[in-house]
Amino acid sequence: MSTDLPGGPLDLTAKLYQEFAHRQVSLAASGEQPPAPLVVELDPTSFCDLACPECISGKLLNSGRFSDERLTGLAAELVEAGVEAVILIGGGEPLLHSAIGKVITLLHDGGISVGITTNGTTIHRHIDVLAEHANWTRVSVDAATAETYGRFRPGRGGRNRFAEVVRNMELLASRKSGKLGYSFLVMGRPSSGESNVSEIAAAAELAKRIGCDYFEVKPEYDREHFILGQDPRLLEVLSEQLARLRELDGDGFKVLSPATLGVIGGGGGTAVEVKDYTACPVADLRTLITTSGAYFCPYHRGNPAARYGDPETESFAGMWNGDLRRRVREDLRPDEHCRFHCIRHGSNLALFGMRDEPFEPVPDYDPFL
Repeated sequence: MSTDLPGGPLDLTAKLYQEFAHRQVSLAASGEQPPAPLVVELDPTSFCDLACPECISGKLLNSGRFSDERLTGLAAELVEAGVEAVILIGGGEPLLHSAIGKVITLLHDGGISVGITTNGTTIHRHIDVLAEHANWTRVSVDAATAETYGRFRPGRGGRNRFAEVVRNMELLASRKSGKLGYSFLVMGRPSSGESNVSEIAAAAELAKRIGCDYFEVKPEYDREHFILGQDPRLLEVLSEQLARLRELDGDGFKVLSPATLGVIGGGGGTAVEVKDYTACPVADLRTLITTSGAYFCPYHRGNPAARYGDPETESFAGMWNGDLRRRVREDLRPDEHCRFHCIRHGSNLALFGMRDEPFEPVPDYDPFL
């Protein structure tokens, strides 16, 4: 499986050295805030048509959405600011927003790379714009069968959407110009003994069969962003499933897994990643905008202490350059407030290293740092 291939999609540290990012990365490494972030995660809406029990954003769901006018206005502001990439995510389900097609087109036409994280239920409604303008679309499925999907990703009202999601992915695979990914969170419920672990390999086989470009298997997080451990009895099954994945990697199909997957046998929510630094330069390169506020980091979605503006009433530039963000930037300390496993911990260490060792940039290949 691909985990840390230099220049690969999960090698977030290597991405820092690209030519397009050189100026902003150099500023962030020196402790200065760049004039704009390189990547913005944007939640168009907090509403969702699924009712997943393990949803990491469960306490924030169904609380609001941007108006069509404000969402398109935000997209225009991101283009004007010079943002390189936008990930439409949630929160809720981004493709449920009535202006999402217009927003994707506006961002694309403005020179911004667009990524979509979706549950896949409404891909068919936006097939033209997704096929033509999305650099990648990643669908959260977490199962290989309708039965398991129904337990972990039930629809509102009990409707099982698995077959629809698979059909939608096949449709997009037949027309896409960007990448299509199948996302699988390793989940288990100790109280009931339910788990999706035994379906990992079958899900990857399905992903390859329907035309996905990659399959990503990763650990589940709790609502405080700590990695959830699995029942020790399932770890042997997990090991067997992951071994089978290696046979599928190739012929234009990638199996991806972050290094954090190895933590799931080490204590779950009590597993701590110690950080000995007091500032987060990565947060000067990436930010989060949601219907409830602009947040310093996606890991702190919904955290009042990390909120630096109201995108409903403030411009993006006003929030980014405002006094509130400066205060949040000074007060939020990774050594105290980010003891969960952060996938950009390595990027922060690399940025600190750049202070003493200037780097030569490499050709551009992926704007999603």
